[in-house]
Amino acid sequence: MEDLVVVKSASIVHPRGDVVNQSDRVKKINLTPWDLLRLRFDYPQRGLFFHKPDSNIDVIISNLKTSLSIALDHFYPLAGRLVKEVNEDDDTVSFSVSCCDGGGYGVKFVHAAAKTIAVSDLVKSGFVDGLLGTFFFPATGIKNYQGVSNPLLLVQVTELKDGIFISYGYNHAVADGKSIWKFINKWSEICSGSRSMEMSLSLRGWFLDGIEYPIHVPDPETRTSSSYVPSAKKVLQEFVFRVTKDNVLKLRAKANTEAGSEDGIISSFQAVLGHIWRSRVKHSDMRREEETDCRVAIDMRQRLNPKLKEECFGNVVQTGIVTVNVGEMVDRELGWLALQINQTVGTQTDENAKAFAENWVKKVEIPASVSGTLLVTSCPRFNVYGNDFGWGKPIAARSGPPFSNGKLVVFQGVGEGLEFQACFPPHVVARLLKDVEFLEYVEIAS
Repeated sequence: MEDLVVVKSASIVHPRGDVVNQSDRVKKINLTPWDLLRLRFDYPQRGLFFHKPDSNIDVIISNLKTSLSIALDHFYPLAGRLVKEVNEDDDTVSFSVSCCDGGGYGVKFVHAAAKTIAVSDLVKSGFVDGLLGTFFFPATGIKNYQGVSNPLLLVQVTELKDGIFISYGYNHAVADGKSIWKFINKWSEICSGSRSMEMSLSLRGWFLDGIEYPIHVPDPETRTSSSYVPSAKKVLQEFVFRVTKDNVLKLRAKANTEAGSEDGIISSFQAVLGHIWRSRVKHSDMRREEETDCRVAIDMRQRLNPKLKEECFGNVVQTGIVTVNVGEMVDRELGWLALQINQTVGTQTDENAKAFAENWVKKVEIPASVSGTLLVTSCPRFNVYGNDFGWGKPIAARSGPPFSNGKLVVFQGVGEGLEFQACFPPHVVARLLKDVEFLEYVEIAS
């Protein structure tokens, strides 16, 4: 299979340097507890499929690189590098992001070709082709702490028989999904020739002035969190499914009615998550007395006090953990479960975030992985299908490896619904595909 995908070139793209107020740029960004928690996690990876453009591929690659360079003027931390400093006095290390342009900093840009592979070969059914994850993403196997020797952002553009696949991997200790999709939106806007307004980024200085920076932590490269226990590798299966706008509205109405919520406090997303979580647990062979949890990434920009600007760049995400008893979940209706999700999300306040960070600094834990029945990443509000680089909008979106048991990546749907890429044990997937109650609201991608 390796000879099917050929790397034609690899280069480093730097910011063009046209921004007038470069003297106002932050040169060093200290990492917060939210950032440091993710040091041992892998770079998140995402990708977009497009129909084959009419333009010559050399022109396309040139335009992508030029526009990427301009976009990096606005999002310059992505062209930086992670810096690790050794604290010999207490045998710890500290991390920061250097935003200087020298020393080989920049974004890695890979141009690859797989001219015998069609888009339909990789997006042909609800199941994700293993070939896609192996050869079409640029950052597989890179941990966030390895940003000291790897670019903070890597991009791969792969020519297909009848299309193009643009994928990327980024350092999650430096940016969250909202920040990275804002960057992709800006890059595509510039590449398509649309008028681009300069964006002023909000950076560090707003988070927990009471904490002393840089924060001292155990070296994530040599030390494992005491809470992490390696487990045997399980066989997992990735599949993609959709929930149409009509079914999203039906699930929300159902959840609010069952919860007795006349003001409709349960959101559409919370209702859909409840449906997926409940269906997944029902087919997981878990015992009634066990506990099951759902972990949801929550954007804290508008929850902190004072609130942050929506375009605030960085990693401003806290994880909300919803834990319930399996037996109680199965016995109760969707509305009860969706309400538990709603209430947990509601507890993610400024006070809660600051208490979490202050306690974490007192007892630093950098986990190597996250476990849970359902690990929800990304957000349906991210503008995924609006990215037009000059040859039309995407026809499909995919998440790259690695995938862990229970991971659920959510995308804005092609229409107005929701799309998910899930990774569950094969027997759970097989049962879900035969579950009439699950499929009443869900469509398997085709």
